[in-house]
Formats: sequence, structure tokens, C-alpha cells
Amino acid sequence: MTPEQLRDVVRTAVRAVVDRGALSVPVPDDVVVERPKNPDHGDYATNVAMRLAKPAGRPPREVAELLAEELRAHDGIASVDVAGPGFLNLRLASGALGTIAVRAVTAGEAYGRTDVLAGERVNLEFVSANPTGPVTLGSTRWAAVGDALARLLEGSGAAVTREYYFNDAGAQIDRFARSLQAAATGEPVPEDGYAGDYVADIAARVVAAEPGLLDRDDAEQLVVFRARGVELMFDEIKGSLADFGVHFDVYFSERTLHEAGALEKAVARLRDGGHVFEADGAVWLRTTDFGDDKDRVLVKADGEPTYFAADCAYYLDKRARGFDRVVIMLGADHSGYVGRYKALVAAIGDDPDSHLEILIGQMVNLLRHGEPVRMSKRKGNFVLLSDLVEAVGADAARYALARASVDQPIDLDLDLWSRQTNDNPVFYVQYAHARISSVLRNAADLGMALGDAADVDAAQLAHPRESDLLRAIGEFPRILSTAAELRAPHRVARYLEELAGTYHRFYDTCRVLPRGDEEAGPLNVARLWLCAATAVVLRNGLDVLGVHAPERM
Repeated sequence: MTPEQLRDVVRTAVRAVVDRGALSVPVPDDVVVERPKNPDHGDYATNVAMRLAKPAGRPPREVAELLAEELRAHDGIASVDVAGPGFLNLRLASGALGTIAVRAVTAGEAYGRTDVLAGERVNLEFVSANPTGPVTLGSTRWAAVGDALARLLEGSGAAVTREYYFNDAGAQIDRFARSLQAAATGEPVPEDGYAGDYVADIAARVVAAEPGLLDRDDAEQLVVFRARGVELMFDEIKGSLADFGVHFDVYFSERTLHEAGALEKAVARLRDGGHVFEADGAVWLRTTDFGDDKDRVLVKADGEPTYFAADCAYYLDKRARGFDRVVIMLGADHSGYVGRYKALVAAIGDDPDSHLEILIGQMVNLLRHGEPVRMSKRKGNFVLLSDLVEAVGADAARYALARASVDQPIDLDLDLWSRQTNDNPVFYVQYAHARISSVLRNAADLGMALGDAADVDAAQLAHPRESDLLRAIGEFPRILSTAAELRAPHRVARYLEELAGTYHRFYDTCRVLPRGDEEAGPLNVARLWLCAATAVVLRNGLDVLGVHAPERM
């Protein structure tokens, strides 16, 4: 019996007690069923009696006793104890826990997936680095976390569009074009320009693709360097992300908003809502009416729209495309941006708490031998995605970056993450999957197969180590749904490490395959199913993080 099935059993027990008039309360839609911290207290515990006590006007333990009596009559439950102020500690009947393994194996890739977000359309914008340089380490963290979050939301039933917004309009692109021109002509880098070997590389490629470019006048050169340079830089960005296993459904150009008149339409809509005013020759949005610390400029005195105006037009474009929720992932240097964006959404007439979500991530520092690392050969003061992948590999990089909560800075130890030892978390988890794959291969060599699910004697899985592993496998759907709800992929990584440890302890204690000339019995087959179930969960969990589950290491 899985935790989800047990929740249904508890709800049914509540309904039965209510139907016979012993309690007068609404039957709750959600029932919390968790693994107790102390396994001696049972397989699962629920606080439902304490939640119902107040509306029932009864002492919690009295409510708990009513529910316990009902639950004890269920065939899948061996015992129910009332503990403390009214907790119900449940121990499953022999075989009921073992069915978790059967369910996981038969569900395969679908195990852990839910439909709690079915029907919700989410636009998830992440990375969105400007096409003026390669993908840096900070953006790499968002690539890993953002892609994992997209997979989590999809696993909960949401329709997710991964979107990359690139600023190909404005002053930074002009500076990039001038920097390319300077590199091509041998001039010094402009004071506010971009430096590094990558600038010279792209400049040389533009010149090679445009014969006679340097013979044209300055303005014509800048037009070409701007258009071709951005295109080449963005191709490199896409390539780096693809090598990292991250792909986007939409690459959205800021320039298209300007060309379509979307900024003017956005300002007009805000003006119609009565939230726009003019002062000092500029056009302002009165964001202080919606909790911002100061009002924001939409159009400067020189007639140029601000980035904030483009953000307004971009948000409206997303909503017009039918997205229920807009999720934006930003770096720590954008933390002050949250208030103004929420005010903008409110001024448009949307609910900032339901239509918008902004996640702020902290910095990543690389360490080697305990010292900060500066690795890039292309520019001395930043580290690139490609540098990190070269140092530890894409799997370790993705796992390491997704393993910590985004609101915490990361000190990423390259020595640790490049080691092929159990103190490397991703190696530890991947090794558990490879170990199980080896067991399954050896079983096949012995002529053992999983066979039909109906023939598995799940009651054979009664050893404490087997029970620990079954309970851990049963937690996987809840881990995924909670991680999706809290936008916390790191919970999946930490769970996988615990699961790997639980499997290793089981394997070291419980012999799976028969020895010598022994015939494979029902216990061997049941344990083989348990191994296969663990492999399913490890594989599905690693897939959420975009990490491979190797069969050999």
C-alpha cells in the first residue's frame, strides 16, 4: 500500500465515522500521512484526529480512538496505535508495504508523477542571459535549476513552456557592436565595451562572413557587427546550453516587442487604467499605489522607453499567449526588482500572488583546494558554463547546482565533484543505480526474471531493511509534488541520496540472488522486484535533475 493509497484509506475511515454519526465534521480533502521519525512508532503516522478535534468539539485522543477502531478493520493495516496528543501510528499488514515495489516497477517512468497541476499553463523564464557574452556560472545555476523545475512542474501535470528572453535591443547591444568593431580593426576596447578572447573570435567570424566589411563606413559596419555578432553569440549560447542538456521551447526577442509597437500599447493600457502620470518630461507608472517603494519611469524625457516598459509589454505578451502563471528566475542582483514587477502586474489588473512568481537565486563560487577558482581563458574575471562542465562533467555540474536551495549561495568544490568516490553525492546516487543494474544483469544470467506482477509474493519483504527501502520508495511521489509546490528541486537530490544509502544498507544485509546451485525462491524474486523498484525511482529522480542513470560505472 502506497502513502497515496493509505491517505485514501484514512479519508474513507473518517467518512465512515461521520456517516454513522459518531463525528459531525466535514470530511477533509487532504490528509497528511507521513513516515514517523522513529520507525518503532510504525510505518506511517497521521495527525488527522487532531485536525478534526476542534470542529468536532471533542478531545483529540477521543477522535483518534474512533478513527483507530475503523482503521483496524482494514485488511491492509496490521495495527493502529493512538500516541501523544492524538497521533495515529499505523503499521501495515504483511505484504501491504511490499506492494509499493510492484507498483513502482509496473508504473515505470510514470511512477512519482501526479496530476495536481493538471490544466495549469506555466511560462517558466530562466537563464535569459544577454547575447553579449558566453553563459557564465551564475546563469549556469539557473540553467540547472530552471530545467529541473520545469521537469518537476510537468511531473505534477502542468503544461510548461521553457522560455529564454534575450535583450537584443538597447544600449548593451550597441556597446557589444562597438566592441566587435574595435576588435576587428585593432582599436582599444571602448571604455564601456566588452573584452575577452570571445569578442575577437566573433569579430573575426563576422569579418570572414562579410567580405569588404571593414571598407564600409562606420555606421554600416556597426549595423553588420550588431546583427551578425548577436546572431553568432546567441548560437554559441544555445550550443553551450544544449551541451548542458538544457533546451528551450521559446527564444523571445526583446526587439520584436519594439518592432510590433507592444511597448506603446502597454503604456496606453496602463494609462487607461489611471496609473500613469507625467513629470519632469518623462512618463511614469504610479507603482507606489501597489506597494513599490517609489514610482517607476516608463518613457524617459528623451522619448526612449525604459527596460521597465519592455518588461510590461513582455508580461502582457505572455498573458495574451494564455499562460496562467508567469514564473521568472533571476539572479541575486535583481532582488530589488520583485516589488516593482509585482506592482506592475497589479496595475495591469492581474493578481501578483497568483499570476506572477519571481525566484531569486544566490551566487555560486568555485573552489579548488579550498581556494577560489578563476578558470576562464576567454575573460579573466568570470567563469563559464563550459569551464565547469570541462572540470567536473555535465552530470556532476547539474546535480551540484540543483542540490542546494536557490536562496543559498553555493561553494562548489571542484575536487569533491570530480572524484569517483562515495563522498561525491552524484557518484553515490549514480553508483546505486549501476549497482542495481549489475544485480539485474546477474539475475538474468541465472535465468531469473521479474515475471508477472500478480505472481510476486510481496509478503516476503518483511525484513526491517526491506521495510525501510519500501517506505522510502513510497515517499517518492510526495517528494516530487512537494518539490514542485515549493519550487525546490534540491529536495529531490537530497531524497535520492537518502534512498541510495537506504538501498546500500539493504543490499549489504539482504541477499538478493541465490548462491551456487540454490534455486531462486519467492524471496529472491520479491527482492529482485525491490531492486528494480529502487532503480525506477533513482532513474526517475535523476531524470528530474537532468542527470543520467548509468548502468555501469
